[in-house]
Amino acid sequence: MVSYRRNFVPGGTYFFTVTLANRSATTLVAHVDKLRWAFRDCREAHQFEILAIVVLPEHLHCVWTLPANDADYPTRWRLIKSTFTRIVGSRAPARFNGERLLWQRRFWEHTVRDEQDLQRHVDYVHFNPVKHGHVSRPADWPHSSLHWYIRQGRLPTDWAVDVGGSAPESGE
Repeated sequence: MVSYRRNFVPGGTYFFTVTLANRSATTLVAHVDKLRWAFRDCREAHQFEILAIVVLPEHLHCVWTLPANDADYPTRWRLIKSTFTRIVGSRAPARFNGERLLWQRRFWEHTVRDEQDLQRHVDYVHFNPVKHGHVSRPADWPHSSLHWYIRQGRLPTDWAVDVGGSAPESGE
């Protein structure tokens, strides 16, 4: 079996995909307020900046930047996932060891290399609800940091409306 090696860069910026074990579940959007709480709780203990995030029914994508002396994103994901599971996951089936099957065990991570790579991943995050057929315009999806970008004047409300139905490339 090939051993996957994660890249740890103190102060790095990372793109993540985190998925529920049940790919047909709607748990994340059904309990998005509890997911926000889990993120907030983790950020109080382990600071990080969220540059972009989208929460879909059964998975989420986000881009984070960690503090300059810190590369420990696995601990952050463990805390977010375990806090959310404690709050809403009591109905999830359990493994033989009692561990709840709410989340897939691992997550996808990509170390952002430069500004162009960052922009490509932020765009990918914001376009993802369209890619998965949940909405026809990115701004119509409520669980996205795109709305913050629009409020800040960094993107127009009609961002990516004229892309001809294809998603911005993330390279993933």
